[in-house]
Amino acid sequence: MSLIVYIVLAIVIVALIIGLYQKSTNAICMSKKRLDGKTAIVTGGTAGMGLETAMDFAERGARVIIACPFQREGEDALKLITDKTGNKDVVFKLLDLSSLTSTRKFAIDIIDTEKRLDILINNAGVGTVDKTLTDDGMSFIMQVNYFGPFLLTLLLLPLLNKTGTISEPARIVNLSSISHNFGYINFNRINDTKYLFRLQFYSNSKLCLILFAHELSKKLQGNVVVNCVDPGYVGTRIFDSAGTIFGPILIIFGLLFFKTAWYGAQTSIYAALDSEAGKVSGQMFKNCQLSRAKRSAYNDETSQKLWNKSISLVGLRSEELEKCFQ
Repeated sequence: MSLIVYIVLAIVIVALIIGLYQKSTNAICMSKKRLDGKTAIVTGGTAGMGLETAMDFAERGARVIIACPFQREGEDALKLITDKTGNKDVVFKLLDLSSLTSTRKFAIDIIDTEKRLDILINNAGVGTVDKTLTDDGMSFIMQVNYFGPFLLTLLLLPLLNKTGTISEPARIVNLSSISHNFGYINFNRINDTKYLFRLQFYSNSKLCLILFAHELSKKLQGNVVVNCVDPGYVGTRIFDSAGTIFGPILIIFGLLFFKTAWYGAQTSIYAALDSEAGKVSGQMFKNCQLSRAKRSAYNDETSQKLWNKSISLVGLRSEELEKCFQ
């Protein structure tokens, strides 16, 4: 047998072992909590895990705002959710996280038109796409996966603060990934576009989301909590970015050996609804239970420095930042 065959067999065996373990540990959010009268935003709520999360919230009676940059996809998802759940209080809004202008426009619209915001799910993200630079001059993957959600979260904080209470805080949930373990923070290259492997951008962005949650949790007053989730390996459309050949293979591979989008969404739902999950902030959840990110994700010096760098890169002025926490 050739070396290539041995390598392929080894990969399949390892995937099977990991897949069997993950399927045996798949958890389901058991919360029966209703969300009548509450409002939730799910970015990327038009496909994959985001769609499953939005569907769950709609079934619980919430006003659900799904957001993505694609009009047709948003309209199709809106119809699917309303038809399946019977909830007519579901709204689609355009949001392009690769654009600071679009992110600000979306946040202003929410602040101006919504009376409350109980849940913000920062679910939207991209994989290892070919596009390297945004119109804002930032790394495309980093802006969509981290800088965009960073800006959006801070701009929506006033409404979250207004809605949440100490006994029932508003919740922010960031979708991280097991790949954060491969991420690292080099502040001289935080917005670089020239890493050898595009997976490095993705891993760095997922680590940044955890550091962001860690730092933000120290600045909140208790009526809002922010946590991260690791959904596990999920066969979603994010792997389309691996190309026309490998993308579909990875999706099928994921569906066969790992999680469906429904299972992948369960920990996000848990972090947004479970009573115990609402008592912690700046933490990581996996398989519907408290988990732990890698050690460096909780470094105070790194998280503060990343916070300052991010504020500068997204163009938040000091007076704007003060209003975010009012």
